[in-house]
Amino acid sequence: MNKMLVPILFAVGTAIFWGCYGPTIGNAQAPRVDGVPLWSPFKPYVFIGIAYLVIAIVGGLVMMGVKGDSFSFTGQYFPTMKWGFLAGALGAFGALCLTTAMMTSRGNALLVMPIVFGGAVSISAIVSVIRLHAGTTVSPLLWVGMALTVIGVVIVAMNTPHGHAPKKPAAETADATKSDSADSELLAAETETPDATTT
Repeated sequence: MNKMLVPILFAVGTAIFWGCYGPTIGNAQAPRVDGVPLWSPFKPYVFIGIAYLVIAIVGGLVMMGVKGDSFSFTGQYFPTMKWGFLAGALGAFGALCLTTAMMTSRGNALLVMPIVFGGAVSISAIVSVIRLHAGTTVSPLLWVGMALTVIGVVIVAMNTPHGHAPKKPAAETADATKSDSADSELLAAETETPDATTT
C-alpha cells in the first residue's frame, strides 16, 4: 500500500467532517421572536466544546492504549501536553470564530466555508515559510497558488447554489394574510363609496 494513502484518506476525512461542520452549525441559528434572536451564537458552542472534550479525551486515550503508549505527560513527555494544548486551543478558537461567523451570517455556509478552507491552506503555507525560512527556498509559485486560492474562494462562494429564504413562522404568515385582506377590504370600500363632492 502506498505510504501516502493513509494520511490522504484521513485528510479527506477531515475535509468531509469540517465541510459538514458549517452547514450543521447553521441549523442552530436562533429564530427571532419580536425581532430579537432567541439565543446567542455562543449557546451551541457550549455543546461543540463538550463534543470536542468527550471525543478528544476518550478517543485519544483509547488510541493511546491501542498503540501501547505511555499515559504520562510529564518529563520527556511534557511537549505532548504543551503543544497539544496549544493546538487544541487554536482549534477551539477556530471553531468559536466559525460558529460566530455562521450565526452572524444567518447560517450562510456557502459564504463562510470557502473562506475558512481557502484561508486555512494559505495560512498553513505562510506559517511553514516563517518556520523554515532559513533552511529553504520559497518558490514564486507558492504566491501564485495563494492568489489562485483567493480567486477560487470567490468563484466558489459566488456560484454555489443558494437555497430559498427561510419560511416565516405560521403566526407571522397569518398576520400578514389578515393585514393584506383588511387592506383589500378597505380599498374596496373606498372605491364603492360615492364621492361627496359629486352631485
